Amino acid sequence: MKAHDFVSLYRADSLVQILAEGIRTPANQSASHEGVYNGQPFHLKSLHGSLDAVLFAAVYKSTRASHLIILHDREEAGYFQNDLQNLLGKVEVLFFPMSYKRPYEHDEIENANVLMRSETLNRLSSHPESNIIITYPEALSEKVINKKSLASNTFLVMKGEKLDREFLEEFLHSYDFEKTDFVYEAGQFAVRGGIIDVFSFANEFPFRIELFGDDVDSIRSFDPGSQLSVDTLEKVSLMPNVQTRLMQEERQSFFEFISPSTRIWIKDIELTRDVLKKSFEKATEHFDKILRESGQTKIVLEPYQLFDGAGEFEKHLKKFVCLEFGQRFYLPSDKKYEFKSSVQPSFNKNFELLAADLLDHQQKGFENFIASEQPKQAERLQGIFEEIHPELKFQALDFPLRQGFVDMQMKVVCYTDHQIFERYHRYRGKEKFSKSKALTFRELQSLQPGDFVTHIDYGIGRFAGLEKKEINGKEQESIRLVFRDDDLLTVSIHALHKISKYSGKEGTPPAISKLGSGEWESKKAKVKKKVKDIAKELISLYAKRKQAPGFAFAPDSFLQAELETSFIYEDTPDQAKATEDVKKDMEQPHPMDRLVCGDVGFGKTEVAIRAAFKAVVEGKQVAVLVPTTILAMQHERTFSERLASFPVAIEHISRFKTDKEIKQILANLKEGKVNIIIGTHRVVSKDVEFKNLGLLVVDEEQKFGVKTKDRLKELKVNVDVLTLTATPIPRTLHFSLMGARDLSIIATPPPNRQPVTTELHTFDEVIIRDAVSYELRRGGQVFFVHNRISDIEQIANVVFKLVPDSRIGIAHGQMDGDRLEKSNG
Repeated sequence: MKAHDFVSLYRADSLVQILAEGIRTPANQSASHEGVYNGQPFHLKSLHGSLDAVLFAAVYKSTRASHLIILHDREEAGYFQNDLQNLLGKVEVLFFPMSYKRPYEHDEIENANVLMRSETLNRLSSHPESNIIITYPEALSEKVINKKSLASNTFLVMKGEKLDREFLEEFLHSYDFEKTDFVYEAGQFAVRGGIIDVFSFANEFPFRIELFGDDVDSIRSFDPGSQLSVDTLEKVSLMPNVQTRLMQEERQSFFEFISPSTRIWIKDIELTRDVLKKSFEKATEHFDKILRESGQTKIVLEPYQLFDGAGEFEKHLKKFVCLEFGQRFYLPSDKKYEFKSSVQPSFNKNFELLAADLLDHQQKGFENFIASEQPKQAERLQGIFEEIHPELKFQALDFPLRQGFVDMQMKVVCYTDHQIFERYHRYRGKEKFSKSKALTFRELQSLQPGDFVTHIDYGIGRFAGLEKKEINGKEQESIRLVFRDDDLLTVSIHALHKISKYSGKEGTPPAISKLGSGEWESKKAKVKKKVKDIAKELISLYAKRKQAPGFAFAPDSFLQAELETSFIYEDTPDQAKATEDVKKDMEQPHPMDRLVCGDVGFGKTEVAIRAAFKAVVEGKQVAVLVPTTILAMQHERTFSERLASFPVAIEHISRFKTDKEIKQILANLKEGKVNIIIGTHRVVSKDVEFKNLGLLVVDEEQKFGVKTKDRLKELKVNVDVLTLTATPIPRTLHFSLMGARDLSIIATPPPNRQPVTTELHTFDEVIIRDAVSYELRRGGQVFFVHNRISDIEQIANVVFKLVPDSRIGIAHGQMDGDRLEKSNG
């Protein structure tokens, strides 16, 4: 069932219709009429799970008014916004976060948050009606730029009107916009003849303004990754970074921006008041500290001018229709609406219990729904239920919800697949542009004169900067490259794809190529010949594998579906595709040889676990080969946790095991008592015998030596092989790309994966102390990597002196197995 149909089901409910009518603005009355907005709230009780979002979506569809929803915190607001966006489809749900990375610590601004705040303010200024804004108390505690200053600092561009290009450039420069060759983040602009690209702080996409003379011929928003148009616009607002640019301007409450006809939905008024007060107190302490440390007597703006201690919140609250929804209410009201609902029960992945529960509700006249973003999950569930209770019926909702619920009044059971299988569910932030191409532009921006680059046609040279050249009467960007003997080559920006940053052995400068000498072509010819020689050998091997008889595994069983649906995280599209590719290969009559390439944390191990389980279900054994002892232990733990509910015997062999233990494990392996064996190169030794090996999983093949690889060639002839890697060597990747080996790439990161932040500093005890302390305070762990074993204990003592409440363990490769295992534990 589509989201629109599910919301329509609730729009028809009599209680929802009464509520919608109660908060709808009368057409013949002014929004500021005293009798309409007198601060008397509506109370909504017993809204469990995602029923609150479903109810809101139904009410919004019936009223089309503006709504401000105040949740407890950033996390809850994110999940609620995600539910609403899934339920309302194309209706834009605005998010208003706080500017800072951490609550109450007003020193580190999050640029993405500033952009979202500016976008919301701009939207409220230009279109004050029919908006949905999700926020939380910390965000409301920050006062915003006043309406007058916002209007005077916003530049409006309209299609068909006159626009002086020089004036616009001057305006953008005066508001600290950076002039670049390509725009890929807010606060940048680029000029190419009559085309002006601007990334304003008021929109998620940059604008492309095309001029015909001095007239604005067209305005489009575009994807900075692909440079393709997203939408055609009639007018746009160009706004600077109001967070930093206008610090001296008078600030006002966010409530001044919203329409007087706005309905305010509050999850917990008391909590909102407390957080506003706490935020103000923390801000005051922070400002006092700055004054003491700097010795200043006056700062730009006082805390009360920048933050609200709940005063503005209380003052404005009575101007709006207020809806409290939750279990506790704080404002007196005679308008109470109680919904009879309960949370989704926990079934501990017991399908019999789940089926019995749904069947019981079905017999009582309830409609059963299961929300799942991936159709594959619903198909798996359907297959499971058909084996348990064929008479059980349910409808699949093709969108996810954060939590399931049982609505006794509507006789609706709505469960979520991630709760059924105890999978981790993370809300998706607002989708931004793909950065695949933007990274190329960024790399170009980051290149410094003198950096080594490789041109596919001319070889290795040095980057000498960008310059503008006139071609056929038009200015174009060009890249200057310097080769041996100071030969200069100018490359059009349109040939950017032919240039890449040189990567080679660290600390060893490459030999610069000579233009016109044929040297580069000779090198390429030699490499091609070597590749062909290797190809001949390997293609011969792969041809034998294709012709060799292999074991054709049967299609997925009930157990396979149960394992895959129990994954605690949501499959990414690439991960799901890789899993399907691997299983499809395993079902073929010839041996599989597939390379799965993906970054760390993108889900390669889960693909291997599903393949291994498929093999074990049909009586085959699985060998998992990894390059390090620690990784063997980690894989053994991961495989054991994932397959704990199934009768699968898993062992690992490493130097942590005694000779007696290894001997017993190998004996059990030979007899077939071990289903999955995990280990380093010891796994492929001559004395390791399998009863019925069906699958070989190789993690990071390029890290093994020649002897191990020769042994792998022997094993690979008639056994399914799955290779996992985050950094494939060129030869391995080349054979995958040319078709000698099948390739699956997992390029999409898990939802809301945080980017890795890298900073370069000289050794500084203060920085070390602050970084370690912050990570420990948030419940995290710290790996401190040192380059010498001789004084590693001294470094550990330094860290302990800086952070006395830390627990420090030392581990390095020269430790004996028992001591290293204790350090690892």
